[in-house]
Amino acid sequence: MILYHGSDVVVKKAILLKSKRTLDFGAGFYTTTNKKQAVSFAHKVMMRNDSQIKVVSIYDFDRVKQRLDVLEFDVPNANWLDFVFANRQGIYNDKQYDIVIGAVADDAIYRVFGLYEAELLSREETLKRLKIRKLYNQVTFCTERALTKLKYIGKLNLHNEEGE
Repeated sequence: MILYHGSDVVVKKAILLKSKRTLDFGAGFYTTTNKKQAVSFAHKVMMRNDSQIKVVSIYDFDRVKQRLDVLEFDVPNANWLDFVFANRQGIYNDKQYDIVIGAVADDAIYRVFGLYEAELLSREETLKRLKIRKLYNQVTFCTERALTKLKYIGKLNLHNEEGE
């Protein structure tokens, strides 16, 4: 499986960093199978860090050969919503997985989550609204053990362009 990570630096050796932000799948190294999504994220990181560089690091990951504890959400269902909500609230304290795979909440999804967090949308209405959106995926490496299985294979230099 080819994975991409958008940033303002090349990441040849991924590490786990403590984030100041609460993220969908908790602390971890976030990747995606979608190159366009990684390019978009690299642009966001460049703008957030007031950088002049955006780059997408590329990795190979052979999931079949690995013996890792993986939590995978095929669709944004009630279990996905509960998991993401708990992580974004900083209150998830259940099982630690090596890898978590599932839908990523883009900007439009964040607005829906905001309404849910403010208790302006019910759980059912939130899920209904999420199902009509095109959601990209994220593959999050949550442990050092999982990161050892991720192999850097190259990069895309984006030179402040919106595309590749």
